[in-house]
Amino acid sequence: MKFQQFLTKHTTQITLITGILIILGYLSQYLLQFTRGYQLSLIAASIIAVVPIASRAWSALINKVFSIELLVSIAVIGAFIIGEFNESAIVTFLFLFGSYLESKTLQKTRTAIKGLTEMAPTTATVVTTTGTKTVDVDDVDEGDLVLVKTGGQIPVDGLVTEGNGYLNEASITGESRPIVKTTGDPVYAGTLVENGYVKLTATQVGDDTTFAKIIELVEEAQDTKSKAEKFIDRFAQYYTPAVLVLSSLVFIFSRDFSLAITVLVLGCPGALVIGAPVSNVAGIGNGAKRGILIKGGEVIDTFAKVDTLVFDKTGTLTQGKTAVTSFKAYQPTTTAILTTAAAIERLSDHPLGQAIVTYAQQHPTSMSAPTLTTTETVKGQGITAQIAQQQVVIGNQKLLAAHHIKLTTAQLADLNTMQQAGQSTVIMATDGQVQAIFGIADQIRPQVKASLAALKAQGIKRLVMLTGDNQLTANAVAHELAIDDVHANLMPAEKVTYVQQLQAAGHTVAFIGDGINDSPSIANADIGIAMGSGTDVTIETSDVVLMQSSFPALVHAHGLAKKTVLNTRENIFIAIATVAFLLVGLIFGYIYMASGMFVHEASILVVIFNAMRLLKFQTNFDKTQAQSTTMPVTA
Repeated sequence: MKFQQFLTKHTTQITLITGILIILGYLSQYLLQFTRGYQLSLIAASIIAVVPIASRAWSALINKVFSIELLVSIAVIGAFIIGEFNESAIVTFLFLFGSYLESKTLQKTRTAIKGLTEMAPTTATVVTTTGTKTVDVDDVDEGDLVLVKTGGQIPVDGLVTEGNGYLNEASITGESRPIVKTTGDPVYAGTLVENGYVKLTATQVGDDTTFAKIIELVEEAQDTKSKAEKFIDRFAQYYTPAVLVLSSLVFIFSRDFSLAITVLVLGCPGALVIGAPVSNVAGIGNGAKRGILIKGGEVIDTFAKVDTLVFDKTGTLTQGKTAVTSFKAYQPTTTAILTTAAAIERLSDHPLGQAIVTYAQQHPTSMSAPTLTTTETVKGQGITAQIAQQQVVIGNQKLLAAHHIKLTTAQLADLNTMQQAGQSTVIMATDGQVQAIFGIADQIRPQVKASLAALKAQGIKRLVMLTGDNQLTANAVAHELAIDDVHANLMPAEKVTYVQQLQAAGHTVAFIGDGINDSPSIANADIGIAMGSGTDVTIETSDVVLMQSSFPALVHAHGLAKKTVLNTRENIFIAIATVAFLLVGLIFGYIYMASGMFVHEASILVVIFNAMRLLKFQTNFDKTQAQSTTMPVTA
């Protein structure tokens, strides 16, 4: 065991020594005409290089695995038997040098993980009764008060209890734009305070933090094999013994020992074995850098086959935040109307009322808020208030009907227009006269419409919306976003039924939801996608997590899955084509042991470099978005 560890640790040095000995051998032969020196140098190079290779082969054999190293070891023994020391030296050197380059290039495909782990915080400044003290991050407990100043790193998940600042959350969401955080906002370990300061109460520490879970998930995902990888693993178990049998048959029928040994060298399935894993590692790494967590190669395979996307509405297609989207005033004193409406609605915690308060704050006025003498909240209808000698009614049509307030023909037309657009309506009347109508709706997420069009361009055939909201609102959102099919007034169990019906009809279904109330549908779909900002539920229940909760990220994730599967197929084709080329070369006599090994190692590097292209992959939609943000503004 220690000997193997020694060889593994010093493989690079062994490769270098082997290369130097080969060079010295050829210098002895062609410059000094010293044949004995040539042979001794190549013999020494072969022996030194074959030791780590044979050691790996023996370890594999102990575990009943016929490895590539076994083929190379036998080939070297055969080369010694026939006295082809130059072949054995070059073959072993190329194999070791190829392994070295392979490991170096594979490291680059894992840069996303390395970058994340390097960003992991190591210390924290804990606030105590006597001041502050710096402790190891593992010593922070839930409930501790932690201080982070400008330039510092949030060490644990928590809630801001004091201060404010701009935080870079790229390690969590992939979004490099600073996000402002104030009292009550959640913050995550691994994010950076670019400006300001925050004191936070720790809610999750150590391995329970969102940051730690992201690193763990991505590392696990890179070790999770796709169907192509599983097939290749099974194939390799039988392929290596088959090559040994083929080589033996070649020798039996041709009596050409050198040819039989060459078959062993050419039969090494290196590019085939590594082609699929390196593509998946690179694809998952690309996603991780953008805040897209894809849980393994099998998820990539299935996601690439998805033809139907099913969406929840609230919190997924929409922001889950109500806002005033239409406002009709029937009195010239608009500022007075907004001031009065806001003063009354401040008494309510209803989302529609809060939307009106926010709308009024966006239209500031110097008027002071009126004094409310009496107020009454009517459940399910609205609020009545007495202001000076006037009675103000603000609520729905039922509340107005209860006070015998009627709308004019024009007002009814405005009301119907808002409702047909899927907006909830709030009507305000003073002393029996309607003064204003507010149209309130959940706002559609930015770039959703363009993203859905891009998804269809990438091969998605059907877009479906399932929502618990009312049919009128659902239809309005579906019409605006050009969604193919919509079902409203659904309970979570009914959404699952629709997903299962689509699957039974032969569709490969991805369900996109907020990861909490939609978790049953996410679990039942072929691919579950959570639009979440790092909550435990979204990370644990879905196959893909979009940390930014953005639709451009969904477009990138789908395009990346399709590109990764295509890249895997390209690598398998390269590997098979290489084997065919070598066999044809062997038949026609222009491929020999050393040259065959060179082509074999070159093919491994080709598939690695091909996979590394995924690290910089962008969809056409990504490129369009980048161009639109850099487009110069002209007057």
